[in-house]
Amino acid sequence: MNPDIRKIGLFKGLEEEELREIEPYLKPSSFSRKEVIFAEGDPPDYLYFVMKGKVKITKLSQDGKEIIIEIISPFDFFGGVAVMRGFPYPANAVAMEDTDVLKLSRNDLLRILDRFPSLMYCMTMNLGDRMRGAHETLKNIALERVEARIVSLLLKLAENVGRPTEEGVLIDMRLSRQDIADMVGTTVETAIRTMTRFRKTGLIREVDGKVLITDPEGLKASGS
Repeated sequence: MNPDIRKIGLFKGLEEEELREIEPYLKPSSFSRKEVIFAEGDPPDYLYFVMKGKVKITKLSQDGKEIIIEIISPFDFFGGVAVMRGFPYPANAVAMEDTDVLKLSRNDLLRILDRFPSLMYCMTMNLGDRMRGAHETLKNIALERVEARIVSLLLKLAENVGRPTEEGVLIDMRLSRQDIADMVGTTVETAIRTMTRFRKTGLIREVDGKVLITDPEGLKASGS
């Protein structure tokens, strides 16, 4: 059995023999950086588990601007709401870097949920948290000033994919200024200005294209 399957959050409560029963349904697939995995409106054929790389879930604003709703890191899943409910994917999924996934067809997912009812509970709780997070993201874009939105984004990424170091918390993914702009619904020029200000005031540093938050409390206060 692929040992990484044990790391998938949704499956953590299952026994070894149960994982072995599920494994044959999981089909590997790979996507290159910037490749579209599915587009908004596509039929909900698969639930996806990220095994390596990162995936962004995006929507287009009314003026055609991409807004990143969520970033999916290794051992998390995406596409769940559409697959569970049987309606078209409500957003786009795009590989942010070369990405390996395991995909589970809708029919097989329903079969597995019927076989292991505890998975239904775990998945429902996860999707509820996701929907609240997406609502919060869109509300922040509508109501908060840009600097506060960027602070919220950096702190959220630090919580989800942050790695503690002696100098602070390293957000363990490469983030372009365009990515940051897309995630908070602003222009790349504004993202550049804001990140430069954070860097000059000693709140963050750049390390190999990644953001190191050197003063998390100071950063949090700057967004208040």
